[in-house]
Order: sequence, then structure tokens, then C-alpha cells
Amino acid sequence: MRSQGQIKFVKVSARLQMTVAGAVVAALLLWLVVTLAMLVSQYSISMERMALVQRQAEIESSASRVKAYRSSVEDVAKDLEKRQAFLEDIVTSYIGEQAAGEDASAVVGAMDKGSSDEAAQTARKISAMVPEAAGLARMEARQIAFVEQLTRAATVRARNAEQAIRKFGLNPETVARASASAQGGPFIPFKGSGNARLDPRFTTLGQTLARMDALERGLVAIPSGTPAVAPAITSGFGYRRDPFTGAAALHSGIDFKGAPGSPILAAAQGKIVFAGVKSGYGNCVEVAHGNGLVTRYAHMSSIGVRVGQKVDKGERLGGMGSTGRSTGTHLHFEVRHNDRAMNPRPFLEANRDVLKIQAVAEQRTDDAAR
Repeated sequence: MRSQGQIKFVKVSARLQMTVAGAVVAALLLWLVVTLAMLVSQYSISMERMALVQRQAEIESSASRVKAYRSSVEDVAKDLEKRQAFLEDIVTSYIGEQAAGEDASAVVGAMDKGSSDEAAQTARKISAMVPEAAGLARMEARQIAFVEQLTRAATVRARNAEQAIRKFGLNPETVARASASAQGGPFIPFKGSGNARLDPRFTTLGQTLARMDALERGLVAIPSGTPAVAPAITSGFGYRRDPFTGAAALHSGIDFKGAPGSPILAAAQGKIVFAGVKSGYGNCVEVAHGNGLVTRYAHMSSIGVRVGQKVDKGERLGGMGSTGRSTGTHLHFEVRHNDRAMNPRPFLEANRDVLKIQAVAEQRTDDAAR
């Protein structure tokens, strides 16, 4: 160290170096141990919550339900009718009639195998203590088994949607939040008779279905369709030699070569947010798909859509051309997330399993809309 014309030397001994290195390693080990402990703690808390819900459900369907049946069989019948309507509405809205039929058959088999022991035991207890309510008790047990079956089915579908979204390079939690953020309407609580209590398993079903719905709606909006008919890629995403100046430049999309006027197609359902001339892009169309995703189609010879129009996946947006900064007829296709250009290849090269899950989700949302 040079200071005021004097030179001083600082010597770090091997022992001190080893001590510092040991402290760093110890800190890292401590961090790993704390992180692992937090993960174990979170898992333990999650399991305890699940056990609490199950315990609450057991208490509800045992002592409380026996008391309710003794109080008024007629009121219980009204409760069950309302719960049945609630179930039918959920199935129609989230699952679909065909899936509902399949799930119903699966539930019957599950009941025969005794998969819902707690519900069956409660039904037998009520039948013994309140003989005139035996039929209603069996109906309630079947409803609970059906709810459990739907919850399992919704959990699997939500997990599949999560995996599909990750393969596009997106965060499932972000997609789910964005898809579920626009909600509203008057508060109309679920009400049956004076003795009505919604089994906790119904609440769990509602939460699971809501998550499944948000993930699948977000998945449907992810562009995965081919934007041109029988395309040939002439330039990929990334840095390349600019065709006009020869300088290195970022190419923010993929170029597809085709015949003049050949159809340009929407890569996913969405809403037209721009349709006109954009500097460098020529005739250009932009489609917003939600969750911050926008696809851009440039150098078009003609535009066949208008701003505000909703389009489906595969719908014609216009014709291929060479307007703007272009050397020949082609489509310049971009995928942008929160106005940041992304490589379109992962979206266009999604594997068959992902596309199948996306197609199922798209069909479900179309059925719900109808």
C-alpha cells in the first residue's frame, strides 16, 4: 500500500486464508440448512392444513349431520337439492358434460370399492339413527364422493397446465394471477335451509377448480399456431447481418417466406390491438393474448382485421407481402412478453403433449363460452 511516499506491505497468511474460506463455507452450509428447514416447515404446515380440513370435514359429516337429520329431514333434503344444483353448475362450467358423465361413472365405481369410507360410515350411522333419512344419507355420501373425484381430476388438469406453461418458458403462477385478476359481480352467498353448512370439501373443490380454470385460460392464450400456410423459415431470431447495411443487428422475430397474398394466421386467440402501418414493419397487425403476450405480424400486403376485433387461433389476419423495410415477400413474426421480444421457436415447436393439453383447455373454454 502506497501512502504519503511510503510503501507498506500487508501479508495474508495461509492460516487466515483458510479461516476466511472456512467461514464462507460454513455460512453457505448454514444457508442451505436454513433453506431446507424452511421447505420442510412449509411442507409440514401444508400437510397439517390438509389434515385439519379433513378432520373438519369428518366432524361436519358425522356429528353435525346426524344432528341436522334429526332436526328436520325436509330441511336436509332442501340442502341436498341446492348442493346438487351447485355441483351440476360447477361441472357444466368447468368440466363439461362429457367429462361429467365420465367422472360420475368413476365415482360410482369408487363408491362400490369403498374409496370414501368416512362418507359411507356417516351414511350408515344416519340410516341407523334416523331410518326415514336413509335414502338422503346415501345421496349425500355420493355427493361427497363426487366432490372428491372432481377435486382430484381438477388437480391433475391444473398440474398438466402448469407443466405445459413452463415448457413455453413462462411462469405458471404469473399466468394464473393474470388470468384470474379480472373478476367481480354481486356477492350472493350459498344458502340452503337454516341448517345448511357447506362441507369443507366443497370449498376445496371450488378453490382447485378456480386455479385449474385460471391456468387453462392462460394456456389457451399462449401462441402456438403456425402464422403462415406451409411456411419456409428464411431468418431466425437473434443477431444477424442486416440485409440493407450489412452491420450486425438484432432480429426480433422469425421470417417466413411465402407467395404474395398467402394467408397470415393468428397464432392464438386474442384481440387486435394494432392494425396499420408501423415504421420499419410496413403493414402490421398486433394481437394481444393476455398475460402480457402480444404477437406481431409484419410486411403484410393486406390487412383483413380491425382494432378491437377478437380473433380465434388460425383465423386469417391478412395477406403476406413485402411492405416496409423488406427485401422480398415474407412474414416477419414476433412474440413479445411485456413488450420484450422473445424467441418464437419454443412457441411454434411445442411438443404434441403440450398442444394436446392446450387443445383440451381451448375446447373447454369454448364450451363454457357457448
